[in-house]
Amino acid sequence: MARMAREKWYDIVRDLDWTLSYVDYEAVFPEWMCGHGKIPREAWAKWDEPYKVTYPEYVATQREKETGAYSVKSVLQKSKVFDQLDEGWKSVAKVHFGAVSLIEDLAVYAELRMARFGLSPAWRNVALFGALDETRHAQISLFFPHELIGKDPQYDWAHKAYQTNDWAIIAARATFDGMMINPNVVDVAIQLPFTFETGFTNVQFVALSADALESGDINFANMISSIQTDEARHSQQGGPTLEILVEHDPKRAQWIIDKTFWVSARLFSVLTGPGMDYYTPLEMRKQSYKEFMEEWIAEQFLNQIQDYGLKKPWYWDEFIAGLDTWHHSLHLGVWYWRPTVWWKPQGGVSPEERDWLNEKYPDWEKNFGWIWDVIIENINNGRMEPTFPETLPWLCNLCHLPIGTAAAPNNDKYPVRSYPLKHNGYTYHFCSRPCRQIWWEDRDTMHDPTVIERLLAGEIQPPTVEGILAWMGLTPDVMGDDAYNYSWAKPYASQPTQSVA
Repeated sequence: MARMAREKWYDIVRDLDWTLSYVDYEAVFPEWMCGHGKIPREAWAKWDEPYKVTYPEYVATQREKETGAYSVKSVLQKSKVFDQLDEGWKSVAKVHFGAVSLIEDLAVYAELRMARFGLSPAWRNVALFGALDETRHAQISLFFPHELIGKDPQYDWAHKAYQTNDWAIIAARATFDGMMINPNVVDVAIQLPFTFETGFTNVQFVALSADALESGDINFANMISSIQTDEARHSQQGGPTLEILVEHDPKRAQWIIDKTFWVSARLFSVLTGPGMDYYTPLEMRKQSYKEFMEEWIAEQFLNQIQDYGLKKPWYWDEFIAGLDTWHHSLHLGVWYWRPTVWWKPQGGVSPEERDWLNEKYPDWEKNFGWIWDVIIENINNGRMEPTFPETLPWLCNLCHLPIGTAAAPNNDKYPVRSYPLKHNGYTYHFCSRPCRQIWWEDRDTMHDPTVIERLLAGEIQPPTVEGILAWMGLTPDVMGDDAYNYSWAKPYASQPTQSVA
């Protein structure tokens, strides 16, 4: 029997819906899960994804991707490529594996929620493919670092990180839970496929893939490139959903996008910014973090939302200013609190690297150079104790990143300070005005105490740095230290520094 041509059946199958007769519509698609809000039910008939695929086509394409990724991996297993990789670059990979691998698994559940509660049959169809995509991403992201555990136990954090209380993971968990699990599916579609996957995954996958190739890590570059090729398909759920939401409730659409962009930008300033500007070997850097963010994120993001008739976020000037400060502040903090992370932070401020930083960020010396001078002076004089922490910084109640990292010491417009807010007799602290505003608007969401709040509440025992490290799950074999054993500070030994401890 001859097969029916694809064009004769596909549109019927992908958009097949049911008229409910045994139960009410609200019972099947409850408001609290679906989030239809002001949008009339009939409006969802307009939902239409631009990129369409059948299951056989999907399987054939994915088989080719899997074959390519695992074939390269198999060949490289027999080589000494990994042993020759720069230690700073290895830290980039460790950050990625720990922060992203199990988030891919979390995204499976986000997609399955949309596959069940999406308000259009075509949307539910695409979400099923999205769930398959994310399953593949989780599997490949866990499998690739697994073979490296025998060489370096820090790679075990690809699987272990989200089972711990590490501060960086708590920050990531707060962001991604708020993006994928807590919201209704309309909000999920705007936050995850639209704002996050069509924007910020470019930083983590496109930019890092280029840097990985330059650094000689072909395996890592091949893996994340293979993952990124799936994003174009399931990220398209955001556009059609946003189009309908803008038509019926533009204020809600603007708010969802604005808050998601901000919390994503804050998180990526610690997950990706240091890797691009400090960990990646100098001769292998393609662009600075700021240059990439301006070209691939800021410009494209504004073009996208303006195409839908939305406005520039109210905090835009603060975000742009943050490209000069956020990740530098966070890198400095991560390096100083290096025992609290599962990778080896690279100082990245040798004389040559410092010249590069000053070229890319003209205010870097004024804001951060003098602090590194103190550290360098201590290292070169054998005073290592002051380069390690004795306590922890206060953390933001929204993004869970250290207070002060949304500004810089010499930034008059956005100075280093806390932005407190008293609510129900309790004072919350935030790193910035946007974090405070977002928390206030969503204050009915369950409060997730910061590490510092847990410490003060007596949940961490003993209340010492050693007790905190144990509570975070960091053992001596995995806790971080300087990637190059402080060799970058030696060229300064014969030079006077600007400051002395």
